[in-house]
Amino acid sequence: MTHALNIVWNPSEGIDLGFFVIRYYSLMFVIAFGLGWYIMKNIFEREGESIDKLDSLFIWTVLATLIGARLGHVFFYDWEYYRNHLLEIILPFRFSPNFEFTGYQGLASHGAAISIIIAMYFYSKNVLKRPQMWILDRVVIPVASGAIFVRLGNFLNSEIIGYETTSPFGIKFIKDHFSPMDAVNATQIANPKDAYTAIATDPKFASLLEQVPLRHPTQLYEAFCYIFVFAILFFLYWKTEKRNKTGYIFGMFLVLLFSVRFVVESVKESQGGFESALGLFSTGQWLSIPFILIGLYFIFTAEKPIKI
Repeated sequence: MTHALNIVWNPSEGIDLGFFVIRYYSLMFVIAFGLGWYIMKNIFEREGESIDKLDSLFIWTVLATLIGARLGHVFFYDWEYYRNHLLEIILPFRFSPNFEFTGYQGLASHGAAISIIIAMYFYSKNVLKRPQMWILDRVVIPVASGAIFVRLGNFLNSEIIGYETTSPFGIKFIKDHFSPMDAVNATQIANPKDAYTAIATDPKFASLLEQVPLRHPTQLYEAFCYIFVFAILFFLYWKTEKRNKTGYIFGMFLVLLFSVRFVVESVKESQGGFESALGLFSTGQWLSIPFILIGLYFIFTAEKPIKI
């Protein structure tokens, strides 16, 4: 079948300022948290909450997201490795077979969700002085918007891709198929960046490009769907009285976001974890089911707070 969109994905790592490279993945996180702060600022103003408490919320949410996502990846997806490399959980280095700076590779959204829920308990108790569900019903709105940009970051990094496909939406992820060393060896071009570019654009290396299969851009599937998740939550809060039903918006967030995750996982390459032991579903799907069920519980039990 002809590849209708004919997209060959070979982005640069970021914006090169000469003395520093702003990585696109990091930039997506900055945009996500920045937009989230702005959304919550408007919510706090509407609710008559002090903006001073917003700075604390920002710090709590950032730390909870990064720590939870990291630990989620470690325990849900790659514990067999990290159980023998405990220091690498908290340090951005690999010590074997050679010492190497790796950064923090691997973040899991399920871990971030759990961590944010826990963090909001302590934030609501120690800073906000409101019930935990009050903040959860509101913070999930910027969290949903942030999920869009996180998945765009994954796309820019050519990670979390889908199965091979003949779909017209299929994309050739060169950096997923060829490691930097593979690209250098295949092209005999010493600089990996130039080697990738040659594979993507130079007719001389057309045979190498042919080796790269079309794959589902699952990151874009999720990002696109999360736009609607965010829009629905935003509408429920600003345009309806559902915001007054304790737990309703939080429940909708869990059901909508993790339903999207469950569906997209069906065309996503395995990320590892415990799926081989349980079978039937992927690790991401198994982890999504409890969140969906909890969300349904909150939706059907949500009640308006009693006014005294």
